[in-house]
Amino acid sequence: MRGPELKAADRDRFFARLGRSGLGLLEYSGGATLLLGQTLRGVLSSPARRWGQALQQLERVGWQSLPVVAFMSFFIGMAVAFQISYQMHKLAFAADLYLPSFAALMILREIGPVLTGLIIAGRVGAASAAELGTMRISGQIDALRALASNPVRYLVVPRLAALCLGLPLLTLYADAIGLAGGYLVGTTQLALSPTLYWQMSARLITSPDLFTGLIKALVFAVIIATISSFEGLRARGGAKGVGRATTRAVVISFVLIIAADALFTAAFYAIGG
Repeated sequence: MRGPELKAADRDRFFARLGRSGLGLLEYSGGATLLLGQTLRGVLSSPARRWGQALQQLERVGWQSLPVVAFMSFFIGMAVAFQISYQMHKLAFAADLYLPSFAALMILREIGPVLTGLIIAGRVGAASAAELGTMRISGQIDALRALASNPVRYLVVPRLAALCLGLPLLTLYADAIGLAGGYLVGTTQLALSPTLYWQMSARLITSPDLFTGLIKALVFAVIIATISSFEGLRARGGAKGVGRATTRAVVISFVLIIAADALFTAAFYAIGG
């Protein structure tokens, strides 16, 4: 007799957990969207002195990230070239001639912006969430409010401005380094002449290919700045709370970057790109 009752209770608990998860997702999305709106208003109304803080953040986003972006982009570019060559050799004779074009398309549209976004989310986003979380736990955020300073304008706006400027520039840098990695493979391992390699690279590349990657980078910058700041500003529970907020900021940023990339790619091809 208790079997149906237990099944009904399990079903009720399942739907209760599902409802709580849905409400939590809506609450999180609403809070992050509200923070983004406040930040965008702050970007438009912030005084000139705030841009000095943005330049300080830009050094962290850009200059200090150059080595790791270059290292990873170069070897990913080499790996992409090897993989494309290997697969195309199964399909066609003299397929190496098409390697530069396909490698360049992959790097400009997908690998450059996505790889750079993930690197910055793991490096800068984590540091930003930890820094803001520490300020939250130690009471510095409340102190700013007590001094009639808006924490969003003072702390979040410079981070968003720096990421929106720095991430597209880093993406261009990653594109160039990735293309250099593919070039090294094409000219040394596949015996393509340097002139032929660059001619074939430019054969299928159009301006929308480059602009698509830069638009993706800009969207990724907004995601990283919003999520890392939101998690940092809502951190609670001491050092463990800061650690949890940092982990959530990185994981959620990674998921949203990949999801946004898929949506942008689908939209790009839907409109004939």
